[in-house]
Amino acid sequence: MESFSAQLRQASIQDHAAAESTSYIGDLMAGTLPVTAYAALSVQLHAVYSVLEEASDAHRERPVAGPFCFEELRRRPALEADLALLLGPDWAKEAELTEATRAYVERLREVAFDWPGGFVAHHYVRYMGDLSGGQIIGRGVERAYALEGGAGAQFYRFPLIPKPKNFKDAYRALLDEAPFDAAERDRIVAEVRLAYRLNTDVLIDLGALVKGEAA
Repeated sequence: MESFSAQLRQASIQDHAAAESTSYIGDLMAGTLPVTAYAALSVQLHAVYSVLEEASDAHRERPVAGPFCFEELRRRPALEADLALLLGPDWAKEAELTEATRAYVERLREVAFDWPGGFVAHHYVRYMGDLSGGQIIGRGVERAYALEGGAGAQFYRFPLIPKPKNFKDAYRALLDEAPFDAAERDRIVAEVRLAYRLNTDVLIDLGALVKGEAA
């Protein structure tokens, strides 16, 4: 029988590709957008991770989702350090969320606190993505905006995870061992696919915002 981690990966291949192939990400990595456009992405991500990591705190001692609550994955402190450098210490006073980000955050609040499978679905999409394609994006952004030593791009760095492949393998093993029956696995697959679409919508909104400012 196909493992759950393999099922998730296979079911979301196209959604994953769509999220990573938006013109906004390509333009960021090429350095054709102003640094404020990169900062705008960090603002949206901060809103997402604030809720996701709040949910992680809620699940930490719970039997099903608790094993996925790795302290070394937390991104909010890194995002806050990046934003303070990119926009200044008062960045939060002027932070604006796109409509897509608000929808994403609303969905997280709906499913990530009381449904273990919903939490795992969104956790999987964000953090496994950060440790995979996110590493390529991070290196591209550092080069494009001359962020020496990763200053301003700490979000993409995981100092407590020196070997991402080993960590991802262990994470997939947790997925395979989790006590989800067939029906619950199908629900989680559907939520993973939705999570990818929500991520893509955020990037599309940011791309439209940048074009509007340039017009």
